Amino acid sequence: MEIVEYQEKYKQYFIALNRAWVEKYFRIEPADVYTMNNVEKYLEKGGMIFFAVEGGKAIATCLIFPIGNDVWELSKLAADESRHGCGAGSAVFKACLDYAVGHAAKKITLESNQLLKPALHVYEKFGFRRVPLDPDSKYARADIRFEYAVPGMNEGRVGATGSSQCAPPAESNRHG
Repeated sequence: MEIVEYQEKYKQYFIALNRAWVEKYFRIEPADVYTMNNVEKYLEKGGMIFFAVEGGKAIATCLIFPIGNDVWELSKLAADESRHGCGAGSAVFKACLDYAVGHAAKKITLESNQLLKPALHVYEKFGFRRVPLDPDSKYARADIRFEYAVPGMNEGRVGATGSSQCAPPAESNRHG
């Protein structure tokens, strides 16, 4: 598994992986449509999308972007459902955190939903703390908010360490 920054050829995976989890648990909201249709705007403002790639296919993705005053927002963490538990989601999440810290972030925020247990585990594993939900959230499904305060003395790296290998599911070896 390789972690790579945004490339146009992976944009389809950003959209597909995110649509899959949103549609499984909720419904697509206007903010989802905006984000998926305007990826380049986030990149132009200094944000980045990371992908976990295996065999030329993105199996996880995550977006990080500045929202002002050294605060960044993490959004659209998604992993191929057949690959949950292999560390791809954690790897792209960590890449986003490292990117924001490397660009002078002092705080990183995100909104989520308590139904998304694997994602909540990732947030807490990397030191995010639950904070009150923003009443003006752009997502109707958001029922929980997290923040990470970047330590004053850091080396540009954040959170949990270690790695894991993704073993492809048996059916992924088929072509056709």
